[in-house]
Amino acid sequence: MKKYFSFLFLPLLLLGSCEKADPYVDPFGGGNNGSYTDDPVDPVVPDTLVEDNFVLEDEDDAIANTTFDRTISIVFAAAGATVSGDENGIVTVSGNCVTVNNTGDENIRYELSGSAADGFFKIYGEKKQAIVLNGLNLTNLNGAAINNQNKKHTFVVVNGTNTLADGKKYTLTPEDEDEKGAFFSEAQLIFSGSGSLSVTSIGGKAGISSDDYVRVLETPTITVSADKGHGIRGKDAVVIGGGKLDVTVSKVGKKAITSDGTVRIDGGDVKLTVSGGVDDSDLTDLSSSSGIKADVAFVMNGGALAITNSGQGGKGISGDAGGLIAGGTIDIAVTGNNYEITGADAVGLEDTSCSAKGIKFDGKLVITGGSVTVSAANHEAIEAKGELIITGGDVYATSSDDAINSGSHMILGGGRVCAISTGNDGLDANGNCYIQGALVYAVGSGTPEVAVDANTEGGFKLYVISGTLVAIGGLEGGAHLCQACYSANWNANTWYGLYQDGALALAFQAPSKGSNTLVVSTSGATTLKSGITASGTKLFGGVGATSASGGSDVTLSAYTAAGGMGGPGGGPGGPGGPGFGR
Repeated sequence: MKKYFSFLFLPLLLLGSCEKADPYVDPFGGGNNGSYTDDPVDPVVPDTLVEDNFVLEDEDDAIANTTFDRTISIVFAAAGATVSGDENGIVTVSGNCVTVNNTGDENIRYELSGSAADGFFKIYGEKKQAIVLNGLNLTNLNGAAINNQNKKHTFVVVNGTNTLADGKKYTLTPEDEDEKGAFFSEAQLIFSGSGSLSVTSIGGKAGISSDDYVRVLETPTITVSADKGHGIRGKDAVVIGGGKLDVTVSKVGKKAITSDGTVRIDGGDVKLTVSGGVDDSDLTDLSSSSGIKADVAFVMNGGALAITNSGQGGKGISGDAGGLIAGGTIDIAVTGNNYEITGADAVGLEDTSCSAKGIKFDGKLVITGGSVTVSAANHEAIEAKGELIITGGDVYATSSDDAINSGSHMILGGGRVCAISTGNDGLDANGNCYIQGALVYAVGSGTPEVAVDANTEGGFKLYVISGTLVAIGGLEGGAHLCQACYSANWNANTWYGLYQDGALALAFQAPSKGSNTLVVSTSGATTLKSGITASGTKLFGGVGATSASGGSDVTLSAYTAAGGMGGPGGGPGGPGGPGFGR
């Protein structure tokens, strides 16, 4: 339960006591209660993420917990595939086209090896099974290399070096069956082992596709290249707990990893490279490319994720609902231009654009830990159309538009947050913006844009309650400053040290250009030194540091955030003007 209190007896600061606030709007549905809150930050994961986080603690996903009744070995070769261990005659072979029809009660392990330039491995059945890849090189010129029509748990053990590839056209697929990728499964695909698997898709809807979920455990190395479709698709979820993944997709509108449900990363090393732009074959339903697309939730608990997207209108991570980042390392670079339909083609269309954003969620984004680095060359680096809540971790966002944008309230309750914009606001909340406990370094591009913007036009406010703040570009006009804030002159490219009660709070390097207004604040006695020597751990791409020495004192003046608003600011998804909202 959140606790509330009114600031009735604040100590006298340089600015005097904090004026009585307008009614506090509870971003979590509590309504207006006429007071501030001593803890507006609610780190609880949104209900939709709790319910749909696809928590897989089921022991059924551990292959060691399944007993197999039989092992059937299949060796592919130029002269045709050979089979051993098939005492019940469930395997049919025609050249290198191998079909299994397991109508019995046995859990079977299929060990595949050898090489074939035109063949496939296809399974029918109703029992758990394992596909063990032991040095397999298999290409199907007319469809999927591996096609699993069994809807029961399917383990994939990767040993040695393995390659799979499909053909340009899927000409042998029965009308009543799905066959959606070079490695397709109706059931869960649970990868383990310590070998490597390379999947190349030139004709399928995906490289690896499951109509259930895809899960990666242990330490396999999986490389996927898809020319026509997605890289990895799990209809219900994609869950990565280990291993090394390298996925490349190039078709317009396609995703490196995609799910109608949840994408969750708990560990491993994931590299995603996307170059396709916007699929505008249907102008009423534009689809942009993404490194990761999750319809229900994206969750990052651990591991390393690196995404590059050079496609026009492309995204790094995109979600139709919410996101939770609790740990791990995320590094995203989006370099594509924005996409917009213009002229006669745009008449009557609801959506006419796709913007190139680093992280974009249609719902709430919560960051409680980890390290998040996002750059977007032509639009917002990080956007949540709902609330955006940061309670921990390191967040570094750079953009030519708003660096970090929320469609509703923005709450910075902990962690270290850096937001640098070369063309708009550093931080832009389309509701209230609360700085309470976080270390914030924000840079706006200059008048009328500001470093930290709240939606004053809509009746909302910026609240500076506690924490450490460096704002180059100033604050939204009319902000409620319940912690003393100061302004100072600054010089381009110069290193400064901000101190709280004599201890370094942040060493930072001023940008090469920007607004003349520098605002600083700490929760204690605040001092600022210029010309320091920065050392220690580098932060925010090197513009910040954790240690400093030397320097000379800078004169600080009272800052009141009086006057009008900041710039017009971006609506949830754009710079206020038409277009680029998707």
